[in-house]
Amino acid sequence: MLLTILLVATLSADTVHFPVVTSVNLEGRELTLPRDFAGERNIVFVAFLQRQQKDVDTWVPFVKQVIGRTPGVDYYELPTIKRMVAPMRWMINRGMKGGIDDRSARDRTVTLYIDKDPFKQALGITDENMIHVLLVDRAGHVLWHATGAFTAAKGAALDDVLKN
Repeated sequence: MLLTILLVATLSADTVHFPVVTSVNLEGRELTLPRDFAGERNIVFVAFLQRQQKDVDTWVPFVKQVIGRTPGVDYYELPTIKRMVAPMRWMINRGMKGGIDDRSARDRTVTLYIDKDPFKQALGITDENMIHVLLVDRAGHVLWHATGAFTAAKGAALDDVLKN
């Protein structure tokens, strides 16, 4: 697994590019990503299944430490769901918002209701059965990519990229 992380981390910034998507965060603010990412570099969690929130949660304590010690870094959670009609989107977002007490977490959660195939293709994602953790700059260059729950090795690999 670490070998994969290191290979992706060394890719040219032009190799993988975060596609432009517009959606609303759980606080109701419209964002066009990657332009509206708050950080110069952003740790982005792409999850496809509700059960994957557990894997995202394994990263959050580490990511909060990273943000505290690394200026210009922020993070986002992007639950990624197929396109659906507005009433269904409203119900899902309302349910997610109700389950998150922290306003900051709701600000960072942007549910994408999109045609997933082009999105996944642009990011080189071939498997929806695990979360994808990306380091993305505001221009959309994917600087690093890992999958799955947090491990010390993955955290160290991300730290190495952030230091450069």
